[in-house]
This record gives sequence, C-alpha cells and structure tokens, in this order.
Amino acid sequence: MTKVAVLKQDGSKSADIDLNDAVFAIEPNNAVITDAVLMQRASMRQGTHAVKNRSAVSGGGKKPWKQKGTGRARQGSIRSPQWRGGGIVFGPTPRSYAYRINRKAYQLALRSALSQKVADGKLILVDALSFDKPKTQDFKKILGNLSVDSKALIIVDENNENAIRSARNLDNVQVMDVKGLNVLDVVNADQLVVVQSAIEEIQGGLA
Repeated sequence: MTKVAVLKQDGSKSADIDLNDAVFAIEPNNAVITDAVLMQRASMRQGTHAVKNRSAVSGGGKKPWKQKGTGRARQGSIRSPQWRGGGIVFGPTPRSYAYRINRKAYQLALRSALSQKVADGKLILVDALSFDKPKTQDFKKILGNLSVDSKALIIVDENNENAIRSARNLDNVQVMDVKGLNVLDVVNADQLVVVQSAIEEIQGGLA
C-alpha cells in the first residue's frame, strides 16, 4: 500500500491513508495513455467542416454552349468542378470523429495516469472542500494553503456545487465531480487535488 498524507483545508496534516496500489502504484502504460488521450481529443472535434459540391453552388442551370460544332470541349454547366466558381470534388463534409477504445484499456490508461501523478509527487489529498456559499476568494485561499501554484485539477465528491462554482473564475483551475474523472484532464493538469471521499469512489471503480 502507498501511504499518502491527507491535508485539511488550512494546509495542516489530518491523517495518513493507504492508497490501493492496483490503482495508484502501477507501472504507467504510456502507449495506452496516448490512445485514451487521442480518443478523447478526437471526440471533442466538432466535425462541422463542409464545402459546396456542384449541386449546392448557385447558378449553372443552362448549358453554356451547344454540344457540337463550336470546336470547344463539351460542357454541361458552368458550375462543374473544372470551372472557376464550380462545385468542390471530394471536399470535407460534416462528420463525427468520435470513436471508442476498449473499456478495460481506458481504465488501464486512467490508472496509469493516476499512478504517474503519485510517482511525480503531484497528488494532493484533502479531507474535504466545504463552503457555506460559493466564494472565489475562499477557494483561492485554500489552494494557497495546499501549495497549489500551477495548473490544477480538483476532484470533489458528488453534489459539491459550491466548490465547483467557487473555482469558476480561477485561471488554470478545473473542478469536477468524481464521476467526470478522465484521462485527458488528469494528464493535462500539473497538480491533482482529490477529496478523500472521492478517493474511495475512484478506488472502488478502478480496483
């Protein structure tokens, strides 16, 4: 078991907990992390690119000249692809770039990303993040107490709306529900802050 300190909101130590090595101490698989990140980034693409083919461009209803006798090549429309202003051939059309990888592979990628954060000393555990009401300054003060000074991903337990709203205006800080934990955001974050109750749910889902 990997032992990690749990901090209070004021930065003082609350206790030590043992993390499940099957989730937080495996040998990171960089290849499967790459596959997971590429999958998520592909799924984020809008895919709204489009061009006009010859049926979509305006004009060109009349045959530009008669079929025979002019000495020129036969033409059916001034909006054919070979004409300036004509339709585009084989251009991009709206499509979805989303695809899926194997569920077990994605879980391995998530365990690998979490284990890398632990190995790098970038995982911070806090016993709770509680606010009477959403307040950005209070959240900023807590981050200072926890020595969070770079791009951070904060994982909170369910229904902690006050914490999510308190961090909404902070740069380089992303707060999400534990159910939204994903490989891309973990990899992109310099520091990972997790509420103790969320740790238990993560281990329960990935162990």
